[in-house]
Amino acid sequence: MNSAIPPSPCGCDELPPGTLTVEQARERILALVSPVTETRSLPLFEALGHVLAENVVSPVNVPPHRNSAMDGYAVRAADLPAEGTARLAVVGSAWAGRPWPGEVAPGQCVRIMTGAEVPAGADTVIMQEHTEREGDEIVIASGHQPGQNVRQPGEDIRAGDTVLEAGQRLRAAELALLASLGVPEVMVHRKPKVAFFSTGDELVAPGGTLGPGQIYDSNRYAIYGMLRELGVELLDLGVIPDTREAVEQAFHDAAAQADAIVTSGGVSVGDADYVKETLDRLGKVDFWKIAMKPGKPLAFGEVEGACFFGLPGNPVSTLVTFYQFARPALRRLMGERDIPAPLTIRVPAAEPLKKRPGRTDFQRGILERDAEGELVVRSVGQQASHILSGMSRANCFIVLPRESGGVDAGTLVDVQPFEGVLS
Repeated sequence: MNSAIPPSPCGCDELPPGTLTVEQARERILALVSPVTETRSLPLFEALGHVLAENVVSPVNVPPHRNSAMDGYAVRAADLPAEGTARLAVVGSAWAGRPWPGEVAPGQCVRIMTGAEVPAGADTVIMQEHTEREGDEIVIASGHQPGQNVRQPGEDIRAGDTVLEAGQRLRAAELALLASLGVPEVMVHRKPKVAFFSTGDELVAPGGTLGPGQIYDSNRYAIYGMLRELGVELLDLGVIPDTREAVEQAFHDAAAQADAIVTSGGVSVGDADYVKETLDRLGKVDFWKIAMKPGKPLAFGEVEGACFFGLPGNPVSTLVTFYQFARPALRRLMGERDIPAPLTIRVPAAEPLKKRPGRTDFQRGILERDAEGELVVRSVGQQASHILSGMSRANCFIVLPRESGGVDAGTLVDVQPFEGVLS
């Protein structure tokens, strides 16, 4: 029998001064971010991934006319037999896009295809499998209902209905819906431009040669990938040298061209670089401690009119804090109205999970089905914030509450699946 995560007797309900919970930080950030105000009208083929800036009202009924939901025969309900059988004369055929022009008289029927307009006089469609064709006549039995298999005008959408509201992101389904209404273009928010860069003389671009004490620049590629998946416009400023002048110029350049700036590193107490010093001069930035693991330090605010997100420097911490804080905020910047908390499901842990009380833990996990076909989750292994290989193998976060300790196998835990995992 599965059990829930037990509370910890550690007395860690109270946070250290100046520390926020994950929920508090997310709520504060979303409250301070507003959508870009510039809008534009785009044709449907260019609108995918944009966010609607105004409501869309249907100009037509959907469907626009009575049409058949089945291949079969359009008949008059008055001709349906209450018992036994009835014989009807086939007087024509109706096809999608090619209606039969006449009117069905008593004792008659029309062969009809799915989507074809139901001819005048008829109000019911009998599936072809439920008929017997004998030359120019059909035989139907009792048991049918008046109006069956007929789609009525406006059954899905009526002219004048609001079909999509401002703040809705346009996916393939929304494009199809708009096209079905005959809407050729829509008013959307401009996609925000997001600048990003790395700082540090220790960083070397992939393909370069590492010198003493140097490492390859991975965080900028992580940020690039996450921004690209989100669908914003990108401005990559590269690797910025560790000088006061270069860092300040990078922030000036970013703020002059972008709606938001995302960096990693330089936001922890004791960081020996110029990021915090520059931010204090150029912006209004709060440096927060978040009761989470990985990713305790986080900076958020405004730099010369641009939103700023300063993510921690450890690679996995960069990824986790982007998904939990920067991503929902950038969705708001794009114009999305409702930003729900990440989808969370509860599944049993397939193995024991280690944790110390005190911080919400976003462990990297693998959501899978066991031998019985039930969803379970297991750890990818080592959970240190510098181990990118585990993040690559993961398809979900296992979210363990800050007050809990380790959990036993079979315990129900909260899981945030990555996009597409449950599809």
